Amino acid sequence: MTRIRRGYVARRRRTKIRLFASSFRGAHSRLTRTIIQQKIRALVSAHRDRDSKKRNFRRLWIIRINAAIRERFVSYSYSKLIHNLHKRQLLLNRKILAQIAILNRNCLSMISNEIIKEVDYKKSNEII
Repeated sequence: MTRIRRGYVARRRRTKIRLFASSFRGAHSRLTRTIIQQKIRALVSAHRDRDSKKRNFRRLWIIRINAAIRERFVSYSYSKLIHNLHKRQLLLNRKILAQIAILNRNCLSMISNEIIKEVDYKKSNEII
């Protein structure tokens, strides 16, 4: 019986998988089964870590804003600032507030002073 030459579809598929895993170490870059397992694992990790990156940055922004606010005002906090911003309908997200806190603390203190003045003014009008 004569020898039958196989097609190139499977070889092309494996080559494509190997290109993805070319930076892996050891058998993870050479053996097809382990390459497939590592590819699945890498993609799952990438998806999971994109979400955790968003969470970590939000936490960092909140910490920076809180530190900058408490530096100026002892009794004022991050939660009160955000609450008063929403009451006044000022749409500044946490990323922008954190950048202002780092680059221009005077601007952040001016924003918080204005908010505090307005809140205190409304409270004094409600009491009278």
